[in-house]
Amino acid sequence: MNTSTSFSRLNHHLQAKTKIVATVGPACLEETQLMALAQAGVDVFRINMAHGSPHQHLETVQKIRRVSAEMQFSLGILVDLGGPKIRLGVLPGDAIECVEGAEFRFIRGRNPTHASELVTTYERLVDELDVGDRILLADGLVAMLVVAKEPNEAIVRVIQSGIIRSRQGVNLPGVKLSVQALTDYDRECARWAVQQAKIDFLGLSFVRRAEDVLELRKLIEECAPTGHRPHIIAKIEKPEALENLEAIVQAADGAMVARGDLGVEIDVARLAVEQKKIIRTCNRLLKPVITATQMLDSMQNGKQPTRAEATDVANAILDGTDACMLSGETAVGLNPVAAVQMMNRIALATEPLLAELPDPPFPENIPPGLHFVTQVTLFNACRIAEQLEAKFMVVATHSGVSALAVSKQRPHIPVLGVSDSPGALQQMALNWGVIPLAGVPTDGVTKLINAVEEWGRAYQSLATGDRLVVVASDAWTKTGHNMVLVHRLD
Repeated sequence: MNTSTSFSRLNHHLQAKTKIVATVGPACLEETQLMALAQAGVDVFRINMAHGSPHQHLETVQKIRRVSAEMQFSLGILVDLGGPKIRLGVLPGDAIECVEGAEFRFIRGRNPTHASELVTTYERLVDELDVGDRILLADGLVAMLVVAKEPNEAIVRVIQSGIIRSRQGVNLPGVKLSVQALTDYDRECARWAVQQAKIDFLGLSFVRRAEDVLELRKLIEECAPTGHRPHIIAKIEKPEALENLEAIVQAADGAMVARGDLGVEIDVARLAVEQKKIIRTCNRLLKPVITATQMLDSMQNGKQPTRAEATDVANAILDGTDACMLSGETAVGLNPVAAVQMMNRIALATEPLLAELPDPPFPENIPPGLHFVTQVTLFNACRIAEQLEAKFMVVATHSGVSALAVSKQRPHIPVLGVSDSPGALQQMALNWGVIPLAGVPTDGVTKLINAVEEWGRAYQSLATGDRLVVVASDAWTKTGHNMVLVHRLD
């Protein structure tokens, strides 16, 4: 093991508990660049299937796994499915200035014959538009209103002027679309991600109801190798998803506050409030939540974030997000490592305030696969560890669900999650405050403690007199955790 690499990464985790998700792109495709990002604090790498092919992305997956092995640190991989993105067709001159009051016509097909005609990649758009519906273009900067319908066209009037360009995305807030959340290409990508890449998380776009999540889960069950099940992250980006939020979060393994599309689909003035509701719901239901989009956007081209961006990251952490995500900042930015380091610095500065908040109450909901006895044991173990000022909590877990339950208690003590499952360790990379620790035996409490003690001394993280609070069981794989053990290093 490269001691300096592992120790620097360990120091990050002993301080910053909020996880960092970084999008892979042209600015960080090389293995050395991925290593630098991981050393700076990235916990989960995101691969966006809207760009590139599965064959190209498989090479990236292999690079990330090699970096993880070299660092001896479990890194997660999130594959983000593109979803049914609706886009404009080709425009005359590739751009049109839309003046307020001007009228255009959305027509069927792909070949407009007049400058006022617009086409899209969604064949059923004309059928599903109604008079009074709004159409947003250019990331919401241009707005149109449907004023009339004909059998083969929808007539729209510009109500917010601006310039639209070829192949830009089309947002249809409030329009009841029949398009499915999973496209044929999404299904192909999901099968690749599960069977060949064996990734840890699948991001599902265009979620509007719990059934969308269950459809992807069924596909995973049909094609996943034995024992391997990626977690589904439901991207909350549609008004319908907000209406069905509770059911969606229950059906998924986690959620993402996808502020890019959500901020276009709803009134941007509501965005901060809805973000808080999403995070609060995920925490109440014991599901990890990622806050995404434009968190440090100005660092794509600059060396510092704006004051508003730094405050945005801090407020997301205080809201209770488990992770913050970087998109263009790491995918195409001038200095991806600096963006990650800044995200980490903001987390370090913000997290001490969490200790001043009241401790979370005993959870109303028990995650699937977690014994009630285990939940009670974990809840009280957090209080014991804090009162004893333990150096670490240690949670042995096969599936990782016990580590997630501890994470949602937001303990002030760092948590070591140990497991005999590499997949569970990689999925723990998204759990707030949890350090995935591989190579620790879980078939006996004494073996577990000895291994953790040896690890802690080797990396100067434990010293004589330090205490460990270990959550264990006389047969933890069968009956759940029913034992809290306090160990003092002699």
